[in-house]
Amino acid sequence: MKLNPSKIICVGLNYKDHAAELKMDLPKNPIIFLKPPTTIIYDGDSIVYPIGQANELHYEAELAIVIKDKIKNVSELDAQKYILGYCCANDVTARDIQKADGQWTRAKSFDTFCPIGPKIVSGIDPNNLAIKLYLNDELKQSSNTSQMIFKPAYLVSFISNIMTLLPEDVIITGTPPGVGSIKKGDKIVVEIEGIGRLQNRVV
Repeated sequence: MKLNPSKIICVGLNYKDHAAELKMDLPKNPIIFLKPPTTIIYDGDSIVYPIGQANELHYEAELAIVIKDKIKNVSELDAQKYILGYCCANDVTARDIQKADGQWTRAKSFDTFCPIGPKIVSGIDPNNLAIKLYLNDELKQSSNTSQMIFKPAYLVSFISNIMTLLPEDVIITGTPPGVGSIKKGDKIVVEIEGIGRLQNRVV
């Protein structure tokens, strides 16, 4: 699979169990931010550790939504018909930079910081899928998309009422509990029920 999105829209703090882990109140509206398209890599590609710029990288397993059509002001009820499909994603984050900056753009925008894949799958219910992340074959994240605070159809509607979404734009929908650090040489696998396994190494 190859995508050419105009933008990647990301959702922060969108799992109830992750909010509980962080002892944070549930957000009243989706917390959104952007990653540039230059962050995208695919299954089997390498995540490049930005040596000299970041000292603490974290993995974040996420369900990704791929948009099918140019859309604006779509209702939640109609959102599903504008979704091309779903894939796995990893919202790689330089946590030390995120803490230092107090906002998220630099920490999440290095090249290779958005692995997605292994394929785009349609015809599945995105609201009840097991989502897992393995670090060097050890299970680190394990949850279900039923834990999402804001469901995929709602997110497509919410975001389309802010900005026009274009074909192949990607929405990544937040991460469950268990995020942690990665280092050079690590193998990371994001596994989502009904979609498959996205595997990348850190170099």
